[in-house]
Formats: sequence, structure tokens, C-alpha cells
Amino acid sequence: MIVLPYDYFLIAWFAIVLASAAYVAYDQFSGNPEPTVMKWAFILVTLYMGPFGLLLYILADKEPRPGEHEHFTSPLWKQAIGSTIHCVAGDATGIILAAATTALLGLPMWIDFIVEYFAGFSLGLLIFQSLFMKSVMGGSYWQNVKRSFMPEFISMNAMMAGMAPTMAFLMMGRDMRAMDPLELAFWGVMSLGVIVGFMTSYPPNFWMVLNSLKHGLMTERPVRSAEDRQDGKGDQQPWSHGGGHGMKSEATGPQLAALAGVTGLLLIAGMVWPGFYVNLRLSARDVGGAIMPPGMINTFDLPAAAMREMAAVKPRHVSYQAPKAARGDQVLQPRLENGVKVFDIDASVIGWNILPDVTVQAYAYNRQIPGPRLELTEGDHVRINFHNALPESTTVHWHGLIIPNEMDGAAKVTQPPVPPGGSYSYEYTIGQHGTFFYHSHDHPDRQQALGLYGALIIRPKNPAEEVKSDLDYTIQLQEWLKREWLTYPAMLMEGELPNYFTINGKAFPATDILPMKIGQTIKLRFIGTNNNFVHPMHVHGGPFDVVAVDGVTLPKSARYQADTVNVGPGQRYEVIWTARKSGKWLVHCHIPHHISNNNVEQDGGGGLMLVLNVQ
Repeated sequence: MIVLPYDYFLIAWFAIVLASAAYVAYDQFSGNPEPTVMKWAFILVTLYMGPFGLLLYILADKEPRPGEHEHFTSPLWKQAIGSTIHCVAGDATGIILAAATTALLGLPMWIDFIVEYFAGFSLGLLIFQSLFMKSVMGGSYWQNVKRSFMPEFISMNAMMAGMAPTMAFLMMGRDMRAMDPLELAFWGVMSLGVIVGFMTSYPPNFWMVLNSLKHGLMTERPVRSAEDRQDGKGDQQPWSHGGGHGMKSEATGPQLAALAGVTGLLLIAGMVWPGFYVNLRLSARDVGGAIMPPGMINTFDLPAAAMREMAAVKPRHVSYQAPKAARGDQVLQPRLENGVKVFDIDASVIGWNILPDVTVQAYAYNRQIPGPRLELTEGDHVRINFHNALPESTTVHWHGLIIPNEMDGAAKVTQPPVPPGGSYSYEYTIGQHGTFFYHSHDHPDRQQALGLYGALIIRPKNPAEEVKSDLDYTIQLQEWLKREWLTYPAMLMEGELPNYFTINGKAFPATDILPMKIGQTIKLRFIGTNNNFVHPMHVHGGPFDVVAVDGVTLPKSARYQADTVNVGPGQRYEVIWTARKSGKWLVHCHIPHHISNNNVEQDGGGGLMLVLNVQ
């Protein structure tokens, strides 16, 4: 599934890879005079390196004209390419197979590196060098194992020294789909890792070819028939330059020891160095293909649980796309069962428009943001049947209510979290009145930030206790982070700061316009359903009366006038504002950044802003 912009590049890249490998395979087996082992080596390397493998083949090995292969491939730099191709074909195949296997088994990355090294070294030494090259090198299989051990050790060290940090930083960086063999990003990282490994292993292979420790490119010409010899074409040996038997190394023991030592140190550095920056103790199963926000600071001790909390909502989990004009906070009508008011609520992943052209992947109650409004009366006995259709566990907490402890919704404290696909019934009697709300209390920094909240408005049993107004409007605040097509839970952490802000699930200018007449009053119920900032909510056109705080109605002697209230996460204010003069009067957060959309003003503002249109 296309999730990030570079997924398009990966699709195009692997299309080019397949085309390049197909060309190399066709050209090799349709006439290029290279031994079969090298034909397959070039094909495999081109499968791993794509057009770069094709380029190496054309520049170094493809016979330009019939009969010129020996001369064309004779330069030392081309011979070194052949040696490196042969090394990479075997070693990379072992490394990639090991990486896929350890990922599927859920092994941590540090173990993955060790398994990859021994798998690559074993396949390269025992199969590609000692077995496939036996006819070239002469001698028995075990003689070839002994003869090839040191050159293969040096090559493998150099290659893994380049591949290991490339894989570590890309797999454990921002997009951890790269740890999953079932994702295209994994194969993209493998491809890039092989390219880097080729570059780091080329210099030692150059030296080993120069000193006759390894074979380079070779030419295989078929032995001519008697008829050909009568025609004057003569016999040709099946193996020409760059191969042959009886290679005698010119390298000294100290030279080999020095090169093996240096490549060994490079290998250790390449495998250990990433451990100072990323958590190599984690596996593909631990991180679950999490995609981290741009700018997140990754460290070697960052837990997998933190990565999953901060990760983007996976688009494939979206089960419903709400219409662009859909509004949240819709009143949910209960049904009566033996005098009990029964509500049905579910949580799922949806697509939700906070602006006509900005869609977030969100967690929602009953497919709306905010979730449905529950309007109750003090003394009601209620039952809320909750179903979890999220890809993770969750609960529902009834913020500010005095209810039985087992109904409080605190995950792992008062109840087991509701698993994906699970259900739970909350049942209690309402003993308060005022402005309250409900929200997730299992991973709330993630789930509440992604939309799991809704208003709970409770009327007093005695209507005379309610502070009257002509109009009543609830304002639920939220902060969002949307980057590069993906939605992340907004948090006060590096890389997680919000860039969109909403009132009742919409950002200005998509927020409501509230019509009023001069002299009318409106009760504004501010609810801090957001997680992070204290929002100083200000109303233009004159002060208002603060009549209730946190669900408690203030006695008349305690009420006061203000034009701004600081609404912190979890707080509620009820204020009465009077329309004194005609015009468009703003209700907005007094932090200017919070009245912009992705740092840009639209039609005079954005984010946490709406209009009281007084006529």
C-alpha cells in the first residue's frame, strides 16, 4: 500500500530492477562468453542493485563485439568488479535470506546482524566460492574451502561493514516498515544496503585480484569441433584470462593479516556504531511497522512501546471515510430497557475531514469526531455498551463523574483493557449535573489525541438549578499532527507538536457560524478534550459571565466576568455571553499559532476559531 511519497519511488525502482535483471539474464545467456557462475552472479547482483548492476555489467563485462571479451575485460578495475560481483552475489544472498528469516521469527536486530554475517559468509565461502568455482580453481572441494577462506573473510567483512549501518539506520529510523519482509520498504533497504556493501567491498577485492588472491572476470569459449579446426578456426581453451588454474598469490602473510584486521575492525564498527543511535534490541514484531513523525528524536534506549504510541495511524486500518461535510458531536438517542437508558458506542479508525482539503486518519466513536453527545438528566440510570473495532486495546473513562470504581474505565487499574474486537458494558446512575466528557483511558496520549472523546451534558433534576441562556453551544478543543499524508497523535514531544487545531472536529473556516440576535445570550461550554496545551479561549464583543467550572455550577456570589478563560486539558468552563452589538464576533484561542492551519491563516485565521454572527 502506498503510504509515504517515496513508496512511488520504490515501485518504480523495483520495476527498473526487474527490467535490468531481465536484460542481463537474456544478454548473458544469449551469447556473452562468461562462465555460468558469473552469469548468475551478475543476474543476482542486478536483482539486488537494479540499474547499478546493469551499469556494471555493460561497462565491465558485456562483450562489445564478438571475440573481444578477453581484451575488453582485461583492465584491472574491471577484473576487480568481477571479483566483487562474485563476492556480493553469494554474500548478499545469504544476508538477505537471513534478514528475512530473523525478522519473521521476531529476533532482535543485534542477533539479526550476527546471523546475517554467518549466513552470508557461509553461502559465499561454501557455495559461491568453493563449489561453483571449483572447476576454475582446480583441486578438491575442501582444498578450495581452505584456499578461499581468507579472501572470502576479507570480502565479507568489508561488505557487512557497509551493509550493517545502512540497514540499522534505515530500518530503525523513521519508517519501520523497513523491518518487515512483507513490506516493499524492507526490500528497498536491502537493495540500498547491497549497493553500499558493494562499494565498501570493492577496494579490498581490487587488491586481492591485483595480488592473485581472487579471480576476476573470465572468458569461456567452447572447444571447437574437428570441422572448425579444418576451417582454420583452431582450438580455444574453455577458460581464458582472469581465471585459469594454478593462481599463485603474491600477497605476504603480514599484508593479509593487516587487511583482515582492518576489515574486521570496520565490520565491528559497522555493527556496533548504530547501537549508539538506535535500539538494536528491538525486532520487527516489537515495532510493528510503525512510521514515526518527521523530526522525532530516536535514541538507543527508546522503547518499542513509545514508538508505537507516537506512530502514524496506518491507512490500511481506515474502515470508513466520513463525508466531507460530516459533523461530530451529534446527539445520540438512547433506547429504554426496563427504565435504563441504553447507548451503543463503538470505536473505529476513520478518515475525517478537518478542512475540505485536509483529511486525517483518526480514531472515532460512532464514526464521528467528536464522538456522539450523550445528553442525560441527573438521576438517570444508564448503560453504555461499548465495542472496540480499533487495532489496539482501549477503554472509556467518564471524566469527572462520581461512579462505581469498576466503571471508571482506567485501563489495568479498574478494568482490563478492551481488546480489539472486544466489548464492555458500563452501567451507573448519574448523581451530578453539568458539563462533562468521556474519552479513552488506555494509551490516552495516543487515542484521545486521535479523536476518542465526546461531550457528556447532564441537566439538573431540578430545572431551576440550571443557569439559563437563549442558546447553548459546546466547544471541544483538539490538536492534530498531519505530515506527508499521515496522521500522528499530537504530543508535547520532539517531532510530535501539532500543526492543526480544531473545534468540534473542524478547523476554521470550516467551523460553525452561530447566528444570534442582539440581546440574546449563549452558553458556551468549553471542554478541554485536547491533550497538550492550555488554550486561552477569548470572545470578542464584550465580557462573559463564568457560571460553572469543571461541572460545578458556581453560586451567584462566586461568578465573575472575564473575556478569556484558560482551558487546560480536562477542564470545563460554562460561560454566558450576551450579544450586545451586531457583527461577526470571534471566539478563538489567544495563542496566534493555534488559529492557523499548518502555520497559514485562511480567511483571517484558522484552527481554534469560530464566528458568532449577530444580526
